[in-house]
Amino acid sequence: MNLSQQLIDKEENYGAHNYHPLPVVLASGAGVYVWDVEGKKYLDFLSAYSAVNQGHCHPRIINILIEQAQKLTLTSRAFYNDKLGPFEEFLCHTFGFEKALVMNSGAEAVETAMKLCRKWGYTKKGIPADQATIVFAKDNFHGRTISIISASNDNSAKEGFGPFIEGVMQIPYNDTDALEQAFQSNPNIAGFLVEPIQGEAGVIVPDADYLKQVRALCSKYNVLYIADEIQTGIGRTGSFMASYEVNNPANRPDVLILGKALSAGVLPVSAVLADNEVMLTIKPGEHGSTYGGNPLASAVAVEALKVVMDEKLAENALDMGNIFREGLRALARQHPLICGIRGKGLLNAIEIDSAETSQTAWNLCIKLKENGLLAKPTHGNKIRLAPPLVINAEQIAESLSIIAKTLDDFKY
Repeated sequence: MNLSQQLIDKEENYGAHNYHPLPVVLASGAGVYVWDVEGKKYLDFLSAYSAVNQGHCHPRIINILIEQAQKLTLTSRAFYNDKLGPFEEFLCHTFGFEKALVMNSGAEAVETAMKLCRKWGYTKKGIPADQATIVFAKDNFHGRTISIISASNDNSAKEGFGPFIEGVMQIPYNDTDALEQAFQSNPNIAGFLVEPIQGEAGVIVPDADYLKQVRALCSKYNVLYIADEIQTGIGRTGSFMASYEVNNPANRPDVLILGKALSAGVLPVSAVLADNEVMLTIKPGEHGSTYGGNPLASAVAVEALKVVMDEKLAENALDMGNIFREGLRALARQHPLICGIRGKGLLNAIEIDSAETSQTAWNLCIKLKENGLLAKPTHGNKIRLAPPLVINAEQIAESLSIIAKTLDDFKY
């Protein structure tokens, strides 16, 4: 039995069975590459679900991690620390908001945004007590806490976990008529929480003017527009943010949720940004986190954002994404197994011509792994392809060559 299988068996024997990973055990990474415990090299085309936009173990970020870890790592929010304030200032100036609330995981940030939305609804919009409703798009993915899955229509995430919270409703994604009808039918709607691109659903890219219309409708009906940019933000889709241009506040959401690449995959760091009218509705003691805003995470996150800007990774994502999708379209013309290609920047997916319940996409990912590229299916028959944003044209060509070879040899 090789070392990989021994380590897989340990997880199987001693860990909870809440994930179904590909059978590969990774030990190191640099840039767009990772290596398993036997030393085999792979292109990483998942990027920890877009957390590793800056590439694995970026030296600038790791150096800041080490430097700060030798000074101070955690104070809790019982005391001030010398890194949180500068981090919050950097967030607000970078993204164009007045206040930031720093948390750890993406799900925590979504929960934070939901609490903010409800509190604003009661204290500012005048919604009667316990009547606030938050609208979500169908086929969303915002996390797996009880309140978040209450707003999901994914049965695999919900079965056996009820009862669920009230005050949430769903409408079709990319449908502003349905959104306006919801706003018209319920005066107690406090917010609309939406992904600019639905990643977990299979990289569903909405109409070009969808988010602009969302902004207009939310303004018209006095509803908070909440953009979940945990997966799409910080350069992934070929612009710094997917929901708005940071230098143009015209279509800016009222509440912005960040995570994943906010720390380049080094530490759990997330944040919720809003202006004073929204953020200051929450008072001391009403929300918080022991680790949220710790000095280690704050220092790392500032450097992670600076790397994206200094290395022009959003621009690179735009250019490399165009090259990659062009290559995928050429492969699709030769291989009818690929029935769809979707994406923006370096957030892309191929849809496999099979049922969502089939094993075809999983089996294809196993073969991709064997040929040196790591990717994972989502919703059964879609394979998300999202490498670190530091990828270059030569590495894009390498990835397309691996995908082509895998498709040529694949038996289904």
